[in-house]
Amino acid sequence: MNITENDLTLKGYNYNLPPENIAQFPADKRDNSRLLVLRTKTGTIEHRRFNTITDLIAPRDMLVMNNTRVFPARLFGKKETGGKAEVFLLNYPKLDRRTEKYTATALVKSSKRPRPGSNITINATLSCTVSKLLADGKVQLQINCTDENRLEQILQDSGQVPLPPYISREKGTTPDDLRRYQTVYAEKAGAVAAPTAGLHFTHELLDMIRQQGTQMGTITLHVGYGTFAPVRTENIEKHTIHSEYIEVPEETVKKILQTKADGGRIWAVGTTTVRALEFSAQKTGSPKAMKGWCDLYIYPGFAFQVIDNLITNFHLPDSSLMFLVSALCGRKTLLKCYEEAIRQDYRFYSYGDAMAIVTA
Repeated sequence: MNITENDLTLKGYNYNLPPENIAQFPADKRDNSRLLVLRTKTGTIEHRRFNTITDLIAPRDMLVMNNTRVFPARLFGKKETGGKAEVFLLNYPKLDRRTEKYTATALVKSSKRPRPGSNITINATLSCTVSKLLADGKVQLQINCTDENRLEQILQDSGQVPLPPYISREKGTTPDDLRRYQTVYAEKAGAVAAPTAGLHFTHELLDMIRQQGTQMGTITLHVGYGTFAPVRTENIEKHTIHSEYIEVPEETVKKILQTKADGGRIWAVGTTTVRALEFSAQKTGSPKAMKGWCDLYIYPGFAFQVIDNLITNFHLPDSSLMFLVSALCGRKTLLKCYEEAIRQDYRFYSYGDAMAIVTA
């Protein structure tokens, strides 16, 4: 794939999206969302329903998914002065072995920046103490809860799902968002945003794919707050990406290697799955089991070593997610798909429709 100057320039990833195409709510049924299929070898575009993806995935292929779970990271409370405070947890609280207290990095929105030692009361069962001021307006919080199992339930009861800012409803989040802004296979709590390509799968659809003989595997990548960060460099090569915690299990790696040996294709569900798998293969050219922090930044010119095909949603203009998808199918081709999707009245972004990029 020839790389042009526009492929590496931020303005090359701009497109005009009518506001009414930004999905504010999920589809009535997960797998009834629409699916735009791009076949890169021919450049052809097909329009389907997501539940027909079984026609695209072959029995000898493998589907790899991100099993991270979104936790209710947005909390509303009061300062000691009685003033309101909104707390956005940037990571799932971790136990500090020295103090036996849970801590988290957070953003606190209030009339004045809180001071170290100040308390924020969420409700009768949960409060936070500011232990340290950090860079970029962040703070380190001590979460006043000592039981991890109880903490998870308290967060579920006290917090709200941190929906992206482009989902702007008069009444805010709904109880249904706790269920729908979560994949059906979510397992490990730690994400502040959903791996949205996976939102289209139902248990029934996954069973159908499994029953036809397709292998399945998971990785974990806890999507961080940086996923909402804008790109501020006109030359996209100068952009740096945030680090996120990943786990690539040995079982998933073994299945990938066997699938490739048998001539099957690796389908990545979402850009987070792509980044985790490709990061694990950076040193040797082949995926390796690992746990650690991933800051792999993928843009046009990147050589994919693990994945063949990608299931993804429609992304924001000028975003690093568009860069990643363009690295797989080409920037001009991607923009052509987006133009076609807008003409066909597809729904965009987190609660929107999907596309499948078939390169092999």
